[in-house]
Amino acid sequence: MRVSDVLSKECVIPELKARTKHEALAEMSAALASRVGGLDGEGLLERLLERERLGSTGIGYGVAIPHAKVKGIDAIVVGFARSSPGVDFQSTDKMPVHLFFLIVAPEHSTAAHLKVLAAISRLLKDNGLRNALTQAATGDDIYRVIMEGDWRMSLRNAVI
Repeated sequence: MRVSDVLSKECVIPELKARTKHEALAEMSAALASRVGGLDGEGLLERLLERERLGSTGIGYGVAIPHAKVKGIDAIVVGFARSSPGVDFQSTDKMPVHLFFLIVAPEHSTAAHLKVLAAISRLLKDNGLRNALTQAATGDDIYRVIMEGDWRMSLRNAVI
C-alpha cells in the first residue's frame, strides 16, 4: 500500500496552531473528522490518547506517526500536519516534532494498518524529504513533496 492511496490534499494541515501533544492530537483529529464522513473527532482523539499512553509515537528526527483504529470508517485515512516551532511529543530522541502523519484505520484492519505505517516510516527515513516538507511553502507544496517521495519510493521497490 502506498501513501498516495490514503492521503488526500484536503487532509494536509500546513501549520498546526497546537503547542502541546494533546492540542496537536485534538487539532489533527478535529480536522480529519471534518473531512471524513463517519469519523468522530472526539472518539478519535480518545483512541489516539490511549495509544500514546502505551508509548509515544514520536519516532525521532522531528517526526511522529500517531495512529488509531476506530469504528465508523471502512477505509484507512491519513492526515499530515506540520508545526514549524515544533511540539514536545515525548519522542524517542527527546526532540520536538515538526512533521506528523496521522493514520486512522477501521477497527479490524490490522494488516493494512501496518502496511501504511511501514510505508510512511520508509518515506520519512529520507532526510531530503523531511527537509523538503519542513521548507514547503503551502499545503499544496507539502502534498506534492509527499506524492513525489511516495512515487520515488515505489520505483525503488518495483521489481524490474
